[in-house]
Amino acid sequence: MKRIVLLFVILFSFELSAQDTSSTLDRQSAENTVDLKPGKSIFMLRGFYHSGFEATTTNDETEYNFNAGSIVPVLMFKQSDKLFFEAEFEGGFEDGEFEWGLEYADMSYVLNDYVTARAGKFILPFGTFMEKLHPAWINRLATRPLGYGEGGITPTSDVGVELRGAFYTGSLKLNYQVYLINGPQLKDGSVEPGQAGMLKFGYLEDNNRNKTAGGRLGIFPFSNSMMELGFSGLTGKVGTEGSAYENVRADLFAIDFSLVKNVNFLKSIVNIKGQYNYSQIGDANYLVPEDTTGLFYDFSNTSNTYYAQVSLRPSFVENELIRRLELVGRYSTLQAPVGALWEQNPTQVALGLNYWIDWRTVLKMGYQTTDGLGDSESPDMLSNNMFYIHWAMGF
Repeated sequence: MKRIVLLFVILFSFELSAQDTSSTLDRQSAENTVDLKPGKSIFMLRGFYHSGFEATTTNDETEYNFNAGSIVPVLMFKQSDKLFFEAEFEGGFEDGEFEWGLEYADMSYVLNDYVTARAGKFILPFGTFMEKLHPAWINRLATRPLGYGEGGITPTSDVGVELRGAFYTGSLKLNYQVYLINGPQLKDGSVEPGQAGMLKFGYLEDNNRNKTAGGRLGIFPFSNSMMELGFSGLTGKVGTEGSAYENVRADLFAIDFSLVKNVNFLKSIVNIKGQYNYSQIGDANYLVPEDTTGLFYDFSNTSNTYYAQVSLRPSFVENELIRRLELVGRYSTLQAPVGALWEQNPTQVALGLNYWIDWRTVLKMGYQTTDGLGDSESPDMLSNNMFYIHWAMGF
């Protein structure tokens, strides 16, 4: 009997020892799993939406429309403290149908405190408007300045690689971006005869083996960073390889300005923005549309555009209603090449009154008048006036 009891005691001891060993191995395995994890992943959904009403008058003909606007979700993913991914999609109505488009999608890796590398399709840091100010809830007006967007001369997005960062030189703060991209492409008039000599931006594939280089340098002359002065440039071949335009180059330059300052005697914040763009495209001969004899024409392909904008928000007055209001005004102009079929020299004045529901939700009411529109294809379109009420929300 004693032998049987002793045998049970030994077996029970082995069982306890085996359980302790298994528990220890499980803890070690869990710890190793945590140690081997590359980083703490975080996913975030941001973006914005805007919609509104517009009354547009063109040459004494007025149209009234509720604008469905667009929804722009921005997906952001943090793989670790150094590795990030972001993508922006834009959904809106085009010719009565809802369509999605990819605005940008890129990956970033933090090399050190002064350099971050990214690759993919990204908004070009050519000036500041397209990269930092165009979202509907950030743009103080419901429209863009002349020369931006469809038919404009300002670069939008492209595919390539970029290095960016910021640093101090003495007491002076600077930021920078340098990039290598596929580059814009020249319209030769074969598809759209009236736009021969224009540049098209944002294409995923290159039309030649040459790559376009560019960059921007931002300077903050004051220690509180209330003012920034930026210089941008972009250069490269834009003609299609193997065509008569394969050696045509484009050189683009920009200067941008920003000032945000508290004005004590007005109990307000003054926000001033501005940008000047210059585009020079190499000489080329283009076929005369609808001519069967092979006639060509040429022109000096230089363009420029600029805008200046100022807004005033009485953020420090006692009345809450007045604190939420903001006055804004903008002047912009575009000079297209003389002799081009898309030649025009419009000017635009836009005035607005905004009501900020919260820091990222704004109700905009404004009036905009544009004179000098028109080209060889629509010479009678000389003026355009618009009154609008828009609601924009960032999320």
